[in-house]
Formats: sequence, structure tokens, C-alpha cells
Amino acid sequence: MTPDELRAALRGVPDPEWLATALRRVAAEPATIVRLFPAAGRHCGRAELPDLPGWTADEAARALLLTALATGHAERAETLYRTGDAAEKRAVLKALPLLPIGTAGVPLLHDAIRTNDTRLVAAALGPYARHLDAPAWRQAVLKCVFSGVPLAVVADLDARADGELAQMLGALADERRAAGREMPADSVALLDRLTTHHREV
Repeated sequence: MTPDELRAALRGVPDPEWLATALRRVAAEPATIVRLFPAAGRHCGRAELPDLPGWTADEAARALLLTALATGHAERAETLYRTGDAAEKRAVLKALPLLPIGTAGVPLLHDAIRTNDTRLVAAALGPYARHLDAPAWRQAVLKCVFSGVPLAVVADLDARADGELAQMLGALADERRAAGREMPADSVALLDRLTTHHREV
């Protein structure tokens, strides 16, 4: 995902002039993002973007506003996340891979994964989750299985899934079977792939 792709997907927003002006304002006066970021939903709408599966118009607009900042991306992202509503938090999480912040956004991922908001958990496991260490990432994947978040939202799932995750999923599957409950189909498929791979290795 790139800022150019976000701009292209937002061509049909209800108020394109507002967005263009907001981006210029944030670039020139960074402090204005505090006011403009929450207003994006009202001016750009909250509809799903056909050209960007998994993104809504307000999320894409807010991510663009963050990329328009000249400096201070990490600090602004944290402030907007901590003070924002659920939709604003999701937008910050989705914007993290686009920002020059290194690992500074990792605490926001930890916060989102601790919540019971499945949409926040899903947003936290996008491409920026590559900065999560292996134990935290495995626990986050397990939380997806527990809470019914589709594993398709987990970036680099097959590349990062390992034998330890397979053991954790296997133990959960045993618990579910003992309780007469089924595992989600996508987690069963992942466990099958992992156990097949490790048998072959």
C-alpha cells in the first residue's frame, strides 16, 4: 500500500476539495491534523473502497493526512490513536506501515491487540506487525482464533507461522475438542499446513 494508491482509491469521495485542502494544511501546519483527522469521516464518508479491499474512505483519508506530515509522525500517530475513537484508532494502525517511524508504533499494536475490539485487533496485524517480536505475534494470532478474527487479515501469516505456533494451535484444538467445540476452519487449515510442513522437514 502506498499514498498514491490511497489517493487513487479516494477519487470518488463526496468532498474531494476538502481532502485536498486538508492535506495541504497538514503539510504546512502540522498541528491542524488534530482537528482535521476526526473530521475526515464527515467529509470523505465511511464507505468501503472498492479498489482497496479492507479499507474505508475515512481510514484512507486519515492515513493520507498522517503521511502528509513533514515530521513528528510517531508522536502525532500516538496522540491521534490515544485520543481517537475506534475508527480513528483503526486508521492510525493501518497508516503505520506508510510512516517513517521504525518501531515507534509497536506500543500501539500491543494496545490494540489487548482490546476486545476485533476490528482493532485485525488492523493491528497488517504489514506493520512485522515489527512485533515472535512471541507477541504468536499470541496475537492465537487471539484472532479465540475471537473469530479471520486469519486472512494477518500479514505474512504463512511466512512467520512456525512450529511453536503449531504447538499452540494444536493445544487449543485439543481443548476445543474436549469441550465439544470446533476450531475455525482457517485455523484448522493453518495447523494442517504447519504440521505437514514440519513432518516433511
